[in-house]
This record gives sequence, structure tokens and C-alpha cells, in this order.
Amino acid sequence: MLSTLSWYVFRLEDIYTFLIIGYVLLSWLPNARDSFIGQLLGKIVEPYLSVFRRFIPPIGGMLDISPFIAVLALNFIAYGIIFVLDLFL
Repeated sequence: MLSTLSWYVFRLEDIYTFLIIGYVLLSWLPNARDSFIGQLLGKIVEPYLSVFRRFIPPIGGMLDISPFIAVLALNFIAYGIIFVLDLFL
């Protein structure tokens, strides 16, 4: 049972990580965030990224490392959930 729950937690983490990466890659293309896919990814990913953007300013005014920190935090959260599930199940 735990392995099934672990698998689902890690797959959800993978999916959300790929959504964050896709959203970041869209910022490299002109007007890509204005497309339907860009707006959809923005609605899914931006609430999570905005938490990190409040505390981590862009480096040099241009380099935003908050998605990298957000992915690291997401990884720690997934491992924390697995640890807690392992304790109780």
C-alpha cells in the first residue's frame, strides 16, 4: 500500500515539476505566455511560484531563481509526505 501511495506522490511531484519547467521555458518565447497553454500553466503554477517570488528577488534584475528553489521545495515536500506516510502506515 505504501509503495502505491509513494508512487502517486512522486508522480504528482514529477508532473508539477514538469509544469513549472514548461512555464519557465515559455518565458523565453515572445508572447508564449499569452497563448491558451501559457495562461493555463500560469493559473496552475503561478500561485505556487508567487510564494517564492515574494522572498527571492531576481538576481541582477533579470535572472529569476525562484522556480529552481520552488522545485527543490516541492521535492522536499514530497519526501516529507512519504516519510509521514511511512510512519503511520
